[in-house]
Amino acid sequence: MGNAHPHPVDIVGMVGGEVFGKAARQAIASADVLLGSSRHLAHTQSSPTVERLELTSPLPVLFAAIDEHRRQRRRVCVLASGDPGFFGMTRSLADHLGPTALRVHPAPSSVALAFATQGWSWDDATVASAHGRALEPAIAAIAAAPKAAVLTDPTNPPEAVGAALLQQSPERDVVVVSRIGEDDESVHHTDVAGLAAGRFDPMSVVLLRDPAHAVPVGPTIRWGRSEDAFAHRDGMITKAEVRAVALGKLALHPTGVMWDVGAGSGSVGIEAAALAPQLQVFSIERDAQDAARIATNAAAHDARITVVTDDAPDALADLPDPDRVFIGGGGIDVLDECLNRLTPGGVIVATYVVLDRALTAHARLGNMIQVRVDRCVPLGALGVRMEPINPVFVCWGPA
Repeated sequence: MGNAHPHPVDIVGMVGGEVFGKAARQAIASADVLLGSSRHLAHTQSSPTVERLELTSPLPVLFAAIDEHRRQRRRVCVLASGDPGFFGMTRSLADHLGPTALRVHPAPSSVALAFATQGWSWDDATVASAHGRALEPAIAAIAAAPKAAVLTDPTNPPEAVGAALLQQSPERDVVVVSRIGEDDESVHHTDVAGLAAGRFDPMSVVLLRDPAHAVPVGPTIRWGRSEDAFAHRDGMITKAEVRAVALGKLALHPTGVMWDVGAGSGSVGIEAAALAPQLQVFSIERDAQDAARIATNAAAHDARITVVTDDAPDALADLPDPDRVFIGGGGIDVLDECLNRLTPGGVIVATYVVLDRALTAHARLGNMIQVRVDRCVPLGALGVRMEPINPVFVCWGPA
């Protein structure tokens, strides 16, 4: 649809009635139809001949109006807040028209402007939106983040964010920035309890920062943590070096679903959750004592995981389909069930100590290596020696 029309749909971001750049101003000046909220339209000067339509309808109605104007070969310009490509109109219109049918003119995003009020950098922040979206995924994304921002709306106002965080992350410095860029912009400093008890403009950005992490002390991304960092039973833990290889082969996405099957101490799933805090990690372990140990380890590493105490593959039946799977324990029937449930483009990594089972897994997954590691250990007055750990076969595929 978009390629057949001579004029792309312009999406112009605004902050406080201002647009940014010559191209954005030209898009408004040349439009035959302007669509926007009453606030954005009130700030916009245009020719008396320009048709001005207030955006109050559901998206399908908006799409139909845009389609009709484009059929009439009219230039359409949509006014939006901040950066429309950041939790904004660009995604919906690109899905409807195709990205080649759009010309986007962003303004600074509300999140960037909110962080700027505090002089905080935000390249290390977790950003989630509860604006026009469910609150629970946003809370899951930010609860363990040292620095975060949440966009809110009348259905999920700032105080709803505070109420949801009270039981999970009560120790946070909180800043609520409302009506960003407007003459009546406001900034409120509080804590999570004050956020939950307060009443704020629903169209706000809520900034949260863990006081203990207010000043970063250096890089925090790491994996292959020592076995000593996890409580485990009789050495039943994926060794640090093997775990590092397995996590690399998993090629984790920032979001999605991961299963850690036969989790043992939970070390692989816990490290995955630490690397990708928005990843939904399920640790499946049949032994109740080991499952309790996984929960203890997860709390010690500030990792958000869900522990499932049951036998695989039966334990997998009610779980959401995975994008990533690590199999640290279980037979080939477990591998087959994981392959059946794996989403397109997903990855399974499985480790084995027995060659016959590893070869069977290799036939299904397509890749296999053997990890052999020697560790340096002291030998009293003689110095040190290299001590081998048991070799492990690592299989992975099918992505």
